[in-house]
Amino acid sequence: MGYRTIRQRTDTSFTERRSEFIAYLAPVATNDEAVAFINEIKAMHRKATHNVYAYIVRDNNISRYSDDGEPQGTAGVPVLDILHKHSLTDVCCVVTRYFGGILLGGGGLVRAYSTAAKLAVEKSCILNMCECYKTQIVMDYNLYNKISYLLPQFEIKELSSDFGEMVRMDILVKEQYFNALSDKLTETSNGKVKIKKDQKLFENF
Repeated sequence: MGYRTIRQRTDTSFTERRSEFIAYLAPVATNDEAVAFINEIKAMHRKATHNVYAYIVRDNNISRYSDDGEPQGTAGVPVLDILHKHSLTDVCCVVTRYFGGILLGGGGLVRAYSTAAKLAVEKSCILNMCECYKTQIVMDYNLYNKISYLLPQFEIKELSSDFGEMVRMDILVKEQYFNALSDKLTETSNGKVKIKKDQKLFENF
């Protein structure tokens, strides 16, 4: 089962009726990392009117938000909704607001915080993380061209190649393709290719 997250931190801002909204989005792996990021942004904006946040992490399946003084349901929930709508996890979004003197009303606040979070997501680099097996293939040189032609059909990622006494390739294979690839390699080489499945991990494809 894969998931979507972001590559790195990003930020963006816009002004709505004199109030400035600054959105920060960061990859986080744990609840503690999310809290540390929130505290970091709060420290940067001690004079801000509000520092609203929402985050989702796979670790312990945690999802939290805070309106930070805005009317209930007008700030943290809209930010969390944007993360859900983009199917993101292992992310934390903090939206800082500097009040401009004009009240936005409940609907206006929902739109403003949603917009801020959406702009940050749109600016970020999305990663589609898939469950993979790190796999080693060892073969004779006379099989190399055949195997090299075959591998791209299974959407593998090549990590390294070593041309010593035998050809050794280290690759990443999506979990759902591993058995089919293994069968095809065995069939194509008449069982002469050695296939070693290593640890399972997540990788962006």
